[in-house]
Amino acid sequence: MTEDSVARSNSGSVRALARGLAILHHVNKTGEARPGEIAKALGIPRPTVYRLLETLEELGYLAFSATSNYVRVTRFAAALGDGYTLTSEIAQAAGPIFAAYSKQLVWPLDLTVYHNAAMVIQETTHGRSPLSIDRGMTGFRLPMLRSSAGRAYLSACPEEERGLILEHLRRLNDPEDLPFLEDRLLTHLLDETRARGIAVRDSGEFRQETASIAVPIKADGTVLGCVSLIWIRSAMSTRRALDDFGAPLLEIAQRISGALPA
Repeated sequence: MTEDSVARSNSGSVRALARGLAILHHVNKTGEARPGEIAKALGIPRPTVYRLLETLEELGYLAFSATSNYVRVTRFAAALGDGYTLTSEIAQAAGPIFAAYSKQLVWPLDLTVYHNAAMVIQETTHGRSPLSIDRGMTGFRLPMLRSSAGRAYLSACPEEERGLILEHLRRLNDPEDLPFLEDRLLTHLLDETRARGIAVRDSGEFRQETASIAVPIKADGTVLGCVSLIWIRSAMSTRRALDDFGAPLLEIAQRISGALPA
């Protein structure tokens, strides 16, 4: 190999490394991204992005979602230092568990985490459930007071955190949230959820066509996120949903919690 060819090889390796680090930084910054989004944001050809993502996944720094085309950082990238690593770990834990339960439950499942006055979908089986009427739900923001996931989170999180979230919602002043911020209704809603252990949305308060139930994912007393099951309102009563799917949903949340690193 000539000196020129060695120099070209070294230059190519440095360029690949720089691009790989740029991709890793971008995914860490955004929390999750599709390969096409990465290519557009960084100006790197899509085939190159896929090749570098595969390398970063082999090295353990990135992981593709088990239920969508999103990629996220893993705990091996924790030194990059932000809160997305835990979200990535929860999503990675949930993917295979969702897959294991998908045939038994049939109705779609969502994994959500709290972010900025909303529950954000991180993993979902909407795309492969034959009974789903929604698609492309990963990254979708669910309202705190009008979704079962938001109600499950609010009912289980510490009082101080709940107070801050509700204060934030009051500042946002969304007209659709105002009835649920009334003290009597809010107290009844949260007390009922705690007593049942499962949050319910079944009155068309968010999406007219669907209803849902949700449970929190807890570890060491901390609420990490929620798991929801969604169904078409006309197809099943809330009572039947609770009777048939409440216990499996609680089991899924426990299994996700148990699959997380200590």
